[in-house]
Amino acid sequence: MEFEIPVGQEGVQELMVKYEDTAANYGSGLVEVYATPAMVALMEKTCLMSVLQYLPDGYGTVGTKVDIVHTKATPVGMRVVCRSRLVKIDRRKLVFEVEAEDEAGVIGRGHHERFIIDTDQFMAKTGAPAK
Repeated sequence: MEFEIPVGQEGVQELMVKYEDTAANYGSGLVEVYATPAMVALMEKTCLMSVLQYLPDGYGTVGTKVDIVHTKATPVGMRVVCRSRLVKIDRRKLVFEVEAEDEAGVIGRGHHERFIIDTDQFMAKTGAPAK
C-alpha cells in the first residue's frame, strides 16, 4: 500500500510538567524533574500525531528506534513543547528529527523512527486475544 505522507511534515505537542512526569515518579531517578522516559514518550506522541491524519483507517505507527539526548532538567510546573519533522520515508519506515524545549530553552533533541502498521495484523502477530 502507498502512503501519501509529505516529507517535511511537522508536529507539535506540549504539556505542563506534573509530578507524574518526574524521574522520581518513573523510578528513573531520585529527583522531581522531567524524566527522560517522559520526554521520549512526548517525542513519540508528537511524531505519531503528525502523520496519523495521512494514514487510512486501521493503520497506525509504532516506535522502533529512539536516538536522543536529554541535556537539561525541567522542574515541575514548567511547560515543555516538542516539535517533530519527518525527514525521510523508506517504504513504511518514517524517520523524524525531534526537539523538546522548556521555557528556558532546548532540553533534548535527536532522531526517532516509526514503522507504519496495519493495526489488526500487527496485534494478531503478537498473539494477543482478539477484542
